[in-house]
Amino acid sequence: MALVLPLALPLQPRIRLAQVLWLLSWLLAVASSLTLLWSGHLLVQLWHLGTFLAPSCQFTALPQVALAVGAVALGTGLVGAGASRASLDAAQYPPWRRVLGPLLVAGTAGGGGLLVLALGLALAVPGSLDTGLEEGLGAAMSHYKDTEVPGHCHAKQLLDELQLRHHCCGCHGYKDWFGVQWVSSRYLDPGDQDVVDRIQSNVEGLYLIDGVPFSCCNPHSPRPCLQSRLSDPHAHLLFDPRQPNLNLWAQGCHGVLLGHLQELASTLGSMLVVTILLQTLVLLGLRYLQTALEGLGGVIDGEGETQGYLLPGGLRDMLKTAWLQGGVDHRPAPEEGPPEEAPPKEGLPEA
Repeated sequence: MALVLPLALPLQPRIRLAQVLWLLSWLLAVASSLTLLWSGHLLVQLWHLGTFLAPSCQFTALPQVALAVGAVALGTGLVGAGASRASLDAAQYPPWRRVLGPLLVAGTAGGGGLLVLALGLALAVPGSLDTGLEEGLGAAMSHYKDTEVPGHCHAKQLLDELQLRHHCCGCHGYKDWFGVQWVSSRYLDPGDQDVVDRIQSNVEGLYLIDGVPFSCCNPHSPRPCLQSRLSDPHAHLLFDPRQPNLNLWAQGCHGVLLGHLQELASTLGSMLVVTILLQTLVLLGLRYLQTALEGLGGVIDGEGETQGYLLPGGLRDMLKTAWLQGGVDHRPAPEEGPPEEAPPKEGLPEA
């Protein structure tokens, strides 16, 4: 069977291939190390923002897969650097000759599987992140008042820190706070007629006001913060709720976090592309170098003409041979019929 992508590799081209492969392997090790660091950074960011992501969000799987890709690529880079250096030394290559084949198979299978998984995540993650932030922020806002409820007692602190750190307010804007009860019932006066009227006028019995928490206030505004009665144009002097002159954060936390996480994911995606490209080149170079040296019986300084290749035979020929062999093996044998009896010989008439 014909070799797949054969390449003639005499002694000098083999030496140059080993030198280039050594350099590419160390570049792969550096790129995979950066991928590991950036994946860890994104994982830490998601851990801090876990309160604002829905449990069903698949975005958290992206840095985990990137960590696995980086680990496999780092191992491939170190193996490539060691094998390419050993291929220039007759005393160091024999131990590598026994393990290089299995390492190439493991690296190709692991890298290919992780590549398919990463591509699948790249298609599914954008919509999952958008929906996950929408649901997570909505749930956090609804639990803002539950400062004494186990499991939600830190929601107020985390949401206030989020709005102050990222300069955002609400999910899509400050008016999102008008639709949730963010004041705990513990601090409401049940004897106040205004409180009673607001609760009774709501179908779900919630105390809704046109106000926002203090963390929505922009400290750079020259005006004192306006937190309550934001829908009433006559409640405050020189105040018009229809004009964008509020001293509140203008952006919603959904858009801010979505842009922040997508930027981190975009950088990680670029690193993964470079890492996978370098890993592919290193694996191809190692395969050509290995098959070329195997053609010389492992003699690295042999002057004979040899060829490196990817596979020993064409895929079409391999499939055709397997099909033909299967057809021969499973072809039913003709049934044997009973032996035919010879016709009786007619006797000669007597004279």
